[in-house]
Amino acid sequence: MTRRPSPVVVKIGGSVLTGPKAYSRAARWLRARVFGPPLLVVVSAENGVTDRLLAEARTISPHPDTRALDLLWATGEQRSAALLTLHLQTLGVPACALNAHETGLYQRGDALAVRTRHLRRALETHAVVVVPGFLATSPSRAIVSLGRGGSDLSAVALAAALGAGRCELIKDVPGYFTADPARDPAARHIPRLDVDTAIRMADAGCDLVQGRALGAARLAGLELLIRTTGADTRHTTVFTQEPIHAIRHEDDSRRAAVGA
Repeated sequence: MTRRPSPVVVKIGGSVLTGPKAYSRAARWLRARVFGPPLLVVVSAENGVTDRLLAEARTISPHPDTRALDLLWATGEQRSAALLTLHLQTLGVPACALNAHETGLYQRGDALAVRTRHLRRALETHAVVVVPGFLATSPSRAIVSLGRGGSDLSAVALAAALGAGRCELIKDVPGYFTADPARDPAARHIPRLDVDTAIRMADAGCDLVQGRALGAARLAGLELLIRTTGADTRHTTVFTQEPIHAIRHEDDSRRAAVGA
């Protein structure tokens, strides 16, 4: 049997998923791409949902229990995965959604690891598999969150584990600029950027891509493509050199680890 090509990993951020029309647009955009390799789509909670859930928790307790808060936060990403999958299925796309445990991301010390067997089976039978970002599991199988912007890290870890050549991060801007384009009309678009520069920008306060995700991409030698789904065809490629750490696979559980 011919093995299917490595999937394309696409992360769609919460700033893109802003309501029913946005889900419909994202589903149509993905449908146009289902004739190539299978798509693994990593989604964030809708814009503002994570903050609203935190505020709700704090109305009950000023210092919410971490485990309970992570469980509450998980409802945002898993809702996004379910809704986008329903929109894809309505368009006739063979799509399925996985939950945080089925995705296979888990904490191993200070690193993330991935059990990919369940993911690979889903990708063999569906054109699109949609999974929640921002979430992993602990050694005790509890759901844990990956910090602000953690869906970027989820996507990078999954792309590295599945052997994808690059990871696409869909944002509400077409990549990096020399300044915030919403505040500075003279800001210039940056079409290519080395990962070390991107990491320094994250350390200086640029939150376009999570710093930990950039570090994981650097370790894995994974190229990132930052773009939008709109008419603006510009994008930024964040390129790396050779991987610093090889990704380890084990045939039984198809595991791979990425550094913190």
